Amino acid sequence: MSETRYMISDASKLVDVEAHVLRYWEEELDLPIGRNEMGHRYYTEENIRLFRHIKELKDRGVQLKAVRMLLPDLEKGDTEISHLLDRADRLPLPADGQTAAREEKMQQFQCIMSRLISEALEDHTEKMGVEIGTQVSDQVIKEMDYLLRMKEEREDERFRRLDEAIRSSQKARKERALFGGEEKKKRGFFRQKKGQTA
Repeated sequence: MSETRYMISDASKLVDVEAHVLRYWEEELDLPIGRNEMGHRYYTEENIRLFRHIKELKDRGVQLKAVRMLLPDLEKGDTEISHLLDRADRLPLPADGQTAAREEKMQQFQCIMSRLISEALEDHTEKMGVEIGTQVSDQVIKEMDYLLRMKEEREDERFRRLDEAIRSSQKARKERALFGGEEKKKRGFFRQKKGQTA
């Protein structure tokens, strides 16, 4: 039986945090999160359980650095929150806990901003690509229409000249035929007269 795998959007709903928070915790705590064939993150039931415990500790004011030190306990299955909070209180943290908390929040803020800017740039690039593609397509269509119209006009002119040439040739033939017929009549008429006078 295969284990259930959750995409990041589903996992974030199950843990009740934003997707970027899961990515941030994964990075900061060096958590081994699996990837599928396409390189997308997937989360197992075990990952969800671990993230829920991390969230509970964070909600109780435990810094991420302390959570990192508690990870071995969490991974072993020690999930008794009061025990974990006692251990977190006894962990050696920097002298100024508020400074460390501020630094952590600043790092988290920078991570979030960096992702937002990256997503905005990707979105903008995609929209620009579509817009440029549309404009280029419109220009190409207009240029093709113009070229086709010019080709049709040249063909129409060629056919008009060909038609004129054919008509002119037909007219010349008719005239020659008419003129040739009159010549024959005149010759025939003069022969008759010559034959009568002789």
